[in-house]
Amino acid sequence: MWNLNYLKFIDQGRLLSRGLCSNYITRLRQCEGSQTRGLFLLSRNKSFVTQIQSASKPPWRVLFFGSDDFALESLKRLHVSRDDSKAGVIDSLEVVTLSRDAPVRKYAEQHRLPLHHWPDVDLSAQFDVGVVVSFGCLIKENIINKMPYGVLNVHPSLLPRWRGPAPIFHTILHGDSVTGVTIMQIRPKRFDIGPILQQELYEVPKNCTADELGATLAVEGSRMLMDTLTHLPKRVANRKEQPKEGASFAPKISSRMAWIIWEEHSCDYIDRLFRAIGSWIPLKTMWVGNPIKLLDFVGKCNVSFAAVPYLSSVPGSVHYQKESNTLLVHCKDGWVGFKAVNFKKRLSAADFFNGYLHRSVKKSPSTNTCLFQSYKETHLPGGHDNNMLLRNNSSL
Repeated sequence: MWNLNYLKFIDQGRLLSRGLCSNYITRLRQCEGSQTRGLFLLSRNKSFVTQIQSASKPPWRVLFFGSDDFALESLKRLHVSRDDSKAGVIDSLEVVTLSRDAPVRKYAEQHRLPLHHWPDVDLSAQFDVGVVVSFGCLIKENIINKMPYGVLNVHPSLLPRWRGPAPIFHTILHGDSVTGVTIMQIRPKRFDIGPILQQELYEVPKNCTADELGATLAVEGSRMLMDTLTHLPKRVANRKEQPKEGASFAPKISSRMAWIIWEEHSCDYIDRLFRAIGSWIPLKTMWVGNPIKLLDFVGKCNVSFAAVPYLSSVPGSVHYQKESNTLLVHCKDGWVGFKAVNFKKRLSAADFFNGYLHRSVKKSPSTNTCLFQSYKETHLPGGHDNNMLLRNNSSL
């Protein structure tokens, strides 16, 4: 593979310049070799020959786009490979990132990697391939076209399932038993629609959180990225378009997703919701007209009505279980437990019972006054509403 991006001037075996004066060009001759294919420009002064070509095999000159911890794993692997002359996969490495607090930016500054702040990307240097991982911005078409091998993306799902910015969260939320990593070439103007170069399946561990799954897939993705770069010309030649069937969208997570609807959400769904977003956004409900955050989720709980005959089965009913120091809440199909809440401040289950719940129980132990109320925000980001997400989840 060749283009006009890589210029070498040779005069009696010495490198003279990376520029080219058109006044000296008299003719253009194409030639082919066993390992490379290039263009040679002959000048009036026949003491030098100009070869214009891109590399057809490693090591590659890489421009990396990334931001968060998921992207950082791939950057670290590229950086180690660049410093490993025996590996012979990465020749040079430059980084494009966003905010100053981004883990990728901090790493690049710490290790003195050439750094560009998006969208100001200096393309005066020559690159063979771009790599974008968890970047969050569409790469401009002129940048993609500058790369002879295009721009590769490490995406943590089995595309076309879960296109979009939050595939890992939706994998957990929807109870997928299998996921994976896809290495693809990006296309301008739309996310996650490009051809697939490599794809591997990964079985989702039982009770896995989004953070745990993300850490695992980041490592797997970085390994697959290096494997793809090692065999890049072959992978590009054998790339496959994504199938039209099975496409789904993974919108950004939002605080609106954290509201529990006790009448509609099952024990299993609340468990998945907590494992998907709980470390980022606390689950929420309403108590006497005020929002309250539910912390330290313990999962589905068994409650004996014979032992506690006054318990209500109305969704949202709250009961304090003294022996386990747990707040039990009744949802669509059972009881779930929380060890703490945040109501003006963090409170243990015992503190919440003594300060708030006990008063309601004391006033009327046989009625439904001890209730968390559901709060419905119908509109979610990206035009997705809460009811639509519920309908798409058959296992609620």
